[in-house]
Amino acid sequence: MSVKEKEKGPRWGMVADVDRCTGCKACVLACRSENNVPVVGEQEVNRGRILDWIHVDRFWKGEYPDVTAEFIPMLCQHCEKAPCESVCPVYASHHSHDGLNAQIYNRCVGTRFCANNCPYHVRVFNFFSPRWPQPLEQQLNPDVTARDTGVMEKCTFCVQRIRRAELDARLRGKPLRDGELRPACVQSCPTSALVFGDFHDPHSAVSKTARSPRAVRVLEDLGTEPRIVYLKADRRKEII
Repeated sequence: MSVKEKEKGPRWGMVADVDRCTGCKACVLACRSENNVPVVGEQEVNRGRILDWIHVDRFWKGEYPDVTAEFIPMLCQHCEKAPCESVCPVYASHHSHDGLNAQIYNRCVGTRFCANNCPYHVRVFNFFSPRWPQPLEQQLNPDVTARDTGVMEKCTFCVQRIRRAELDARLRGKPLRDGELRPACVQSCPTSALVFGDFHDPHSAVSKTARSPRAVRVLEDLGTEPRIVYLKADRRKEII
C-alpha cells in the first residue's frame, strides 16, 4: 500500500465527553466481555496486576461541602507517534495501515519496554494464564484470542469488529457508513459519552464532535498525537 493510499484510508479515533460520563463502568465490563479479559481476583488487583484495557479515573473538584466528581475514561490513546512502538525489540507493538496502535501477541516476549515508555500507563502485563470462574468461560468471544502468560495487552479499538465491518461492507459493495462500526465500550455507554469513527471523514460524528471548543488531548505537549479527544466539562453549568 502506497503512502497516498494510506492517507486516503480511514483513521479511526474516539471522542470522550467528560460531561456525559457518569462513572458507571459499563464500558469496562463490555470491554472485558468482548475481548476475553480475564478476572484476576482481589489479591492480584491489590498487587497492581489488574488486566482491564480501559479504566475510569475519578477526580474530585471543589471543597467540602461543594464537592463534585468528574470521571474520565482512560484507554490506549492509539497515538500517531506512539512511544511504545519505537522501543519494542521484536516489533510486537506496531502501527497498522489504518492508524491503530496494534499488538501482535504471539510475537511479544514480555520485555515490558512498551509499558515503561507509555506516558498514559494504559498497557498491562499478563502475569498468569487466563482463567474465568464458572460459567464465564462459556461466554468467551471466538473472534478474540485468549492471551497467555508473559505478554502485553491493551485496548485495540475492538479491531475484530473493525475488520468484520470492513469485510461486510466489501461484500455489500458499498462503503462503510458512519456509525455502523462501534467498539464494545461505545456500544455499551448508556449516556453516549463515547463516540467512535473515522477522523479522515470531516462529516463523521467523531470529526464533528472533536471540533468542539471543549476538545483537548491528554499530554498533547509530548508530541504523541493521541487519537482520542476528550471534551472538558462545561464550566458554565457550575455558574448559578
